[in-house]
Amino acid sequence: MYYNRKIALHTLGCKLNFSETSSIGRILVEQGFQKVEFSDRADYYIINTCSVTQNADKETRQIVKTALKTNPGAKVIIVGCYAQLKPEEISQIPGVSLVLGANEKFKIHEYLEQLEEQESPLVISGNIDDVGFYADAYSQGERTRSFLKVQDGCDYFCSFCTIPMARGKSRSNSIAQTVEVAKKVVATGVKEIVLTGVNIGDFGKTPDGNERSEENLFALIQELEKIEGNVRWRISSIEPNLLTNDIIGFVANSDKFMPHFHIPLQSGSDKILKLMRRKYLRKLYKERVELIKKLMPHACIGVDVIVGFPGETEEQFLETYNFINDLDVSYLHVFTYSERANTRALNINPVVPQQVRKERNKMLRILSEKKRRKFYAEHLNIERKVLLESENDGGIMYGFTDNYIKVALPYDEELVNTIQKVSLNEASDFGYVKGTNTMSELGFLGLKDYAI
Repeated sequence: MYYNRKIALHTLGCKLNFSETSSIGRILVEQGFQKVEFSDRADYYIINTCSVTQNADKETRQIVKTALKTNPGAKVIIVGCYAQLKPEEISQIPGVSLVLGANEKFKIHEYLEQLEEQESPLVISGNIDDVGFYADAYSQGERTRSFLKVQDGCDYFCSFCTIPMARGKSRSNSIAQTVEVAKKVVATGVKEIVLTGVNIGDFGKTPDGNERSEENLFALIQELEKIEGNVRWRISSIEPNLLTNDIIGFVANSDKFMPHFHIPLQSGSDKILKLMRRKYLRKLYKERVELIKKLMPHACIGVDVIVGFPGETEEQFLETYNFINDLDVSYLHVFTYSERANTRALNINPVVPQQVRKERNKMLRILSEKKRRKFYAEHLNIERKVLLESENDGGIMYGFTDNYIKVALPYDEELVNTIQKVSLNEASDFGYVKGTNTMSELGFLGLKDYAI
């Protein structure tokens, strides 16, 4: 056991990474390690990396430097998607002691002893195709919400994406096993649980990739809603072809699942969607949005979109812009296409110049702000339930409505991790709405705006 050793963890990337970092931390604490903040002096610094960001190498190098500045004698361990894809490259970063791939990261404690007498970096990264297990994970530490991993891996192989190479085939636990983990999360006292994964709509496959009879995401969320406790549920990003009418209808009639969907689009051009090897076309996406809004006019809909994909002409970009502009959606996550090794997109021409990619990104970010402002404006002067968070930003506390509107109230410690009825009064220029708590005498006391 390691009772005198301190560990610090840092996460790059998605909600799924956050859930797994938290689980790795719990595993090590069970082995006797003491967990400290990443800014503190630790014996081991563990960095969970991402392969989606185009600056993965730069970010990782900077974080390694930060850790070693705090303790030059520490051991730095790199895990995650970037570690699986480019383990040898990572091992060349000055100060890195251990690199663990996707198969090995949850057994990290088994490798730490080997580092004591190891002079050169140790790289342990198996073949991603050999992954034959599923590791449960959930985040813990934030008082108000937890990210619950329900699925891992992906079988889709979109032409721009390295995730299948980093995480392997689609897999999950059974519904019964997932519900048991979810009950543990509910017992921690959080008020919101976000279902996360690589491709959560593909829930239901065994760790070796086979289909489970009658197990799918729709069946899972029906069981999760039955769990006792004052907790609300939120579905994270889900592919439009896997967002079924049954799921939409269930959420529309649920008191526990929030009216909030994040649906990747990537392009509004059918030609580009085909080049991306996506599993749907514009028509299906539009139908999903329209059904959601028909059943839940108040629902929040987020959209992922990629600009500058190889071969994307100005006409096709405008096709995307106009398609999104006409959709009743609430905000965008805009990604500038960046080249990834070993992806089919590298063989598609012509390449869109970097400056053009930046200009298209800017246009869609402006459109996103326009969509968000419109969505917020539609909800002013009405009441929504808000889960309030612990941050004290100069006397202001924030929270999110059931339909994902960010709200600001005067800070009150007693309201942290509680769900309050709030009147949405005035949209701020900084991405939130000023509210009045209608369940107490506290209103928004004329406090100044704060950028977020």
